[in-house]
Amino acid sequence: MADLLDDVLVSLRRILRATSIHSRKLGKSVGITAPQLMVLRAVNANDGLTATEVANAVSLSQATITAIVSKLEARELLHRERSSVDKRRVHVSLTEAGREVLVEAPKPLQESFSRRFEALPRWEQHQLVSSLERIALMMDAEDLDAAPLLTDHPEMH
Repeated sequence: MADLLDDVLVSLRRILRATSIHSRKLGKSVGITAPQLMVLRAVNANDGLTATEVANAVSLSQATITAIVSKLEARELLHRERSSVDKRRVHVSLTEAGREVLVEAPKPLQESFSRRFEALPRWEQHQLVSSLERIALMMDAEDLDAAPLLTDHPEMH
């Protein structure tokens, strides 16, 4: 029994290390966090989104998106512009520097994971989801807010 528990703990530790290593690589290569990269990618995919639309696109809270957008704007990677039609709406767009960061940034860790996960049979996908949900429950983490991105600090802005 202890051997199986050790195997589970080693696997969890490997997952944590992989996300940590990727986050450090991202920070060193382009100086941004994984959530910031996700925001840049969302805005690049649909220029002119509002902060609320960005929050929905990347599954992060409005407060987190506001902080991320402020930091990215301060670094001149994106800019905000008030709508000419509705002054309450603010649209977010990439700057040229933001586009350059996207070209230079390594691919998000979840991209390779997503390809491999999608290649699995449907029954195995369900089995993995069920097992991971059970692990989250066993770690008292089932109620924690989390976005669908692999990073060691999802709350980092």
